[in-house]
Amino acid sequence: MHFSPVPLHIPDGFLSIMVSIICWVITIITLGIAISKTNKALGEKQVPLMGVMAAFIFAAQMINFPVAGGTSGHLLGGALAAIVLGPWAGMLVMTAVVAVQGLLFQDGGLLVMGANILNMGLVTAAIGYGLYRSAAGRSKVVKLSVAGVAAWLSVMAGALFTALQLWLSGTSQLGIVIPAMLGIHALIGLGEAFITVAALSFILQVRPDLLGEGSESAKGGRGWILAGGLIALAVVLISPLASGDPDGLERVAINMGFIDAGLDASYQVIPDYTLPFLGETALSTIVAGVIGIFVVGAVVVLIGRGMRAKA
Repeated sequence: MHFSPVPLHIPDGFLSIMVSIICWVITIITLGIAISKTNKALGEKQVPLMGVMAAFIFAAQMINFPVAGGTSGHLLGGALAAIVLGPWAGMLVMTAVVAVQGLLFQDGGLLVMGANILNMGLVTAAIGYGLYRSAAGRSKVVKLSVAGVAAWLSVMAGALFTALQLWLSGTSQLGIVIPAMLGIHALIGLGEAFITVAALSFILQVRPDLLGEGSESAKGGRGWILAGGLIALAVVLISPLASGDPDGLERVAINMGFIDAGLDASYQVIPDYTLPFLGETALSTIVAGVIGIFVVGAVVVLIGRGMRAKA
């Protein structure tokens, strides 16, 4: 029985080399700005929070939930990361998540990693944060409602960018791929909105200061970090229950006949979130997920501390 999640990101072969390079250039320039902006604003207490957020988003992305037509979706998390951490730190967190997924788990191609970071991390964070900030000074209900809309729109924007890249690469026709991608991701975006609002509601209850609400003397940082880590671990424990149906992009690729254009990874470390010596079992997926949350959390914390040391 196959327990591990299906591939979530664009594989090598879907995009042309030119489109992949252009996406890398845009991503590198944007990340350069993000690093500069984060260096100027990164506080000591924000570094561990970035690590916890990265671990949670990594874990949550392992949970594919079913949507209509034998298709599944999963959290992107860019809007959530940006709303909690700010747009620039949120982008860095999302970059670390996508990079670890690609390098360690072969989840998405290496050549197209710039596109995956752009679509799932940079665009989603920018849109999510921008829309949420438009509700500044409003009631909590309004803010949460706007956050849900922002999360949904961030998924739609990521899907649109992916569709345009597929078209520019000659992989699919524009008039076909855009309706297909947006149609499926309109449903997936509802799941993104629900998870984002639920997470923000929880944060407003236990650490409202993280969202600019209430007193800065809310609960201690260590307890929050521990709670966040335990939540990420709990999510990983239920990852074997994730839907095995194709995700949005994979479903579109199957329906439109370009699924075979995807190339296998040139190397394997923990492919498909499965440890070779444990086989395709629930335990294998759980252990792989635990490894992932510790690695991505450590990477983000090390990056954050490195930036603070240079500040």
